[in-house]
Amino acid sequence: MSLVLPSELVVDRFLPTVRAMIARRLADHGMTQQEIASELGVTQAAVSKYLSGDSGGDDRFRNHRETVATVDRIADGLASSEMDGYDALAELLALVRSLTDRGPICEIHEAEMPELEGLGCDLCVRGLDPAVRLERDVLENVRTAARRLAAIPRIVDSVPNVGTNVGMALPDAENVTDVAAIPGRIYAMGGRVEIPANPEFGASQHVATAVLAATAVDSEVRSGLNVATNSHLLERARELGIEPLEFDADYDDRRSHLQKQFDDRGEVPPVAYHQGAYGIEPVTYVFGRTAVEATELLEELVAPA
Repeated sequence: MSLVLPSELVVDRFLPTVRAMIARRLADHGMTQQEIASELGVTQAAVSKYLSGDSGGDDRFRNHRETVATVDRIADGLASSEMDGYDALAELLALVRSLTDRGPICEIHEAEMPELEGLGCDLCVRGLDPAVRLERDVLENVRTAARRLAAIPRIVDSVPNVGTNVGMALPDAENVTDVAAIPGRIYAMGGRVEIPANPEFGASQHVATAVLAATAVDSEVRSGLNVATNSHLLERARELGIEPLEFDADYDDRRSHLQKQFDDRGEVPPVAYHQGAYGIEPVTYVFGRTAVEATELLEELVAPA
């Protein structure tokens, strides 16, 4: 693990880039290198390096619209004496706050610390918020479940043409943005399962609606995944003491349709399936309290007889 503070990125990546950008704008206004150095609080040699293009920096800031606009305001203000150092600092601090909230600093931070991926750098913005920790735990659970699913022997035979997915909801989830899943779904390609990206909240409409239907009936059931329906899976479920719930594939609203089926049964079954309809593949949902639990059950369901 690489422990990186966002303030390090501000100092090492943001500040040199923005200083170089301001230096060039001030030079365009006709200011001398010594005058620029005085405004920026650096040496003339540093300004010379900025203007020669040898200072490095990061194009994610150079090409960022808000950063460019702020640099232009600061350079115009300093060159015309309409802005002093206090005003310039206020502009830069406001920019840093913005860039740390799902901006380039957040993007770089996630690249430096993969543990932050998918959290939108909320740790920087919201601090040690218990809700952030909960979101992180859900994302990690789905990530682990997806990897475990991909490692199940012959799992490719259970992946429908539309792909599969595994999702997990936050407690008291209300809509799809409260459910974490794999963006773009999980597909079988070349005899193996491909996981296209790390999980994100709101990434799946399909599996999320099934999960939301389940958790609305039983708040402890917060996860589910979809696979292709086949007789072996259903027979194996019965061998494990699970009576799969069959429901109609031809529905207008998956969430309300499934929720009614669960209500009528009086519980959320670990396995629910349909046999397809015109233009609809047969699909089976496997539910669990967590994404890992649902995947563990799937392992048992697809195991050879």
